[in-house]
Amino acid sequence: MKYIHSHLWPGVPLALVSAVLFGASAPFAKLLLGTVSPQLLAGLLYLGAGIGLAIVHVSRATFGVPAQEAPLRRHDLPWLAAVVLFGGLAGPLLLMLGLSHTSAASGSLLLNLEGLATMLIAWVVFRENVDRRLILGAFAILVGAVVLSWNGEGVRLDAGAALIAAACLAWGIDNNLTRKLSSSDPVVTATIKGVVAGSVNVALALMLGAAMPSLAMIGAAAVVGFLGVGVSLVLFMLALRHLGAARAGAYFSLAPFIGAVIAVGLLGEPVTVQLVVAGALMGMGLWLHLAERHEHAHLHETMEHEHAHVHDEHHQHHHDGPVTEPHSHWHRHEPLRHTHPHYPDLHHQHGHV
Repeated sequence: MKYIHSHLWPGVPLALVSAVLFGASAPFAKLLLGTVSPQLLAGLLYLGAGIGLAIVHVSRATFGVPAQEAPLRRHDLPWLAAVVLFGGLAGPLLLMLGLSHTSAASGSLLLNLEGLATMLIAWVVFRENVDRRLILGAFAILVGAVVLSWNGEGVRLDAGAALIAAACLAWGIDNNLTRKLSSSDPVVTATIKGVVAGSVNVALALMLGAAMPSLAMIGAAAVVGFLGVGVSLVLFMLALRHLGAARAGAYFSLAPFIGAVIAVGLLGEPVTVQLVVAGALMGMGLWLHLAERHEHAHLHETMEHEHAHVHDEHHQHHHDGPVTEPHSHWHRHEPLRHTHPHYPDLHHQHGHV
């Protein structure tokens, strides 16, 4: 069977829904901050994500749902350890330390560095393809995020600012390293990250004197964490599989605007000039990215790997007997030269002159 679909599908919708869920979690988490300390809340959100996804994973096996994703293998473990270290432990800890030494206004502005770090690492270190349109689109989205978080106080260049910048760098590294795991089951990866990071942050918060909230508050944080962190992370990993880190990171940078729009209705916050200007800038950046059509003759070298797939133009291998699709198994790609629109996904890691 031949599968034909737009190069925008499914990577772009996955990245946008991931941003919507993460952005929506911010105003809901803000409602909980009155009774829960920031670091404890961060830990509870990650724990909620990890435990919720663990339940999903166990339920799949219990109800006999066939595994369509590739399992984590031994060679994935160093990447998994690095992702947990940078994204689950270092990032949140550096952020909490930074916020305790600088103003909230500076913190909000500096958090926009995560998107910039993700894109720069993808372009400079991992050599993802980039052109003028993509740079302009990413710039518009980032400027929109800065406008949204600006409150006139500016950025205090102090130790707190340096720690928050380091947190954003850690998350930028995390986003790029997570791409190395994007061919494996994202539910399992996100479960491990959530449980480990959540447990460590909760333990640190309690050691520093934070009071454990009521069961109702813990339950609310778990639900917000499951959807806004856990499901969002799973969708982001799937988007990485199809888009690469730079483009997925650019779409994910829309999350602050989404959170601000939801806060208008949820918390009764006013519609400001900043919100309108930020929306216009981010809308322009989104259009520039959606309008991208990277198409040229390219060569697929011989490659062997494992991931969920259907028998499309990139997967023409043989099976002994009937199979259901999508399915996952170790398979070999023979050399192939063709032309079609594409992103720097699992199968398009070629260089450009």
